[in-house]
Amino acid sequence: MQKTKLLIVDDSQQMKNLCEKHFQENSNFEIREIYDGTKAIDETKNFLPDVVILDLVLPGRDGFSILEELKSQNLCQKVIICSALSNENFIHKALNLGADYFLSKPCQFSDLESAIFEVAKNQNTKVTSISFETKKTQKLDQKISNIFITVGIPAHIKGYQFLREAIKMTISTPDIINSITKKLYPNIAKRFSTSPSKVERAIRHAIEVAWNRGKIENINSVFGLPVYDSNDKPTNGEFIALVADKMLVESA
Repeated sequence: MQKTKLLIVDDSQQMKNLCEKHFQENSNFEIREIYDGTKAIDETKNFLPDVVILDLVLPGRDGFSILEELKSQNLCQKVIICSALSNENFIHKALNLGADYFLSKPCQFSDLESAIFEVAKNQNTKVTSISFETKKTQKLDQKISNIFITVGIPAHIKGYQFLREAIKMTISTPDIINSITKKLYPNIAKRFSTSPSKVERAIRHAIEVAWNRGKIENINSVFGLPVYDSNDKPTNGEFIALVADKMLVESA
C-alpha cells in the first residue's frame, strides 16, 4: 500500500505533539514537518506531498499567501487548513483561495485523520464539505475572544487557548468548576498534550497579564458592574466562572 505523504506547516507545539503521537507511528503516512512559513513552497516542491496541512498564522509568511501560491502553481492538489482563526470570514477566504478542507483548532486527531482521508480519496474532485464548529459554537468562541481582547489578554500566549477551553467546558458542564484541579485542568491538559500544572500556570499568567495592563475599567465593563479594582485580582476559578456565567446568561 502506497503511503500518503503529509507536509505539515505549523509552528504550534500542540500540532507537533499531535503529529508525533499519532502519525509518525502510523505506517500509512510519510510525514514531514516544518515550522517556518518561508520554507513551505520549497519544501512542497522537494517533498511532493499528497496533502499539505497548513496553519494560517506562521513565522515568516502567512498561510493565506502560501495557500494561494500552492494552488496557483498547482504544487499540491489537496490543502487542509488547520487554524484557530475560525470565524466565517477566514473560512470563506481560505476556501476561495483553494483550500479543500478547514479544521478549527484545537482539533482532535480523529478529526484531522478524517479530513486527510476525505481529501486524499477525492483526488479529482474538490471536497466541498467543511469541518468546523457549529455556528452556535463559533459565535461562542467569538464572544469569548472579544472578552479577551477587551480585558487585554493577548492571543499569542498559551493561557489564551487554555482559558478559552476552560470557559467552554464550564459552560457545557457547570459543575466542573467545582473540581478545577481534579477535572478541569486535567481535561484541558489532555486535549493540548500538556500537564495540568502547566495549564494552571498559563491561565494564571493570562489573567495577570490583563491586570498588569491596567484595563480594570474594561474588565468591569465586560461584567456590567464594578467587580474588581486594580488590587483585587481574581483566582483562575473566579474568572472562569464569571465569564462562563456571563455567556450562559446572554444565551438564555
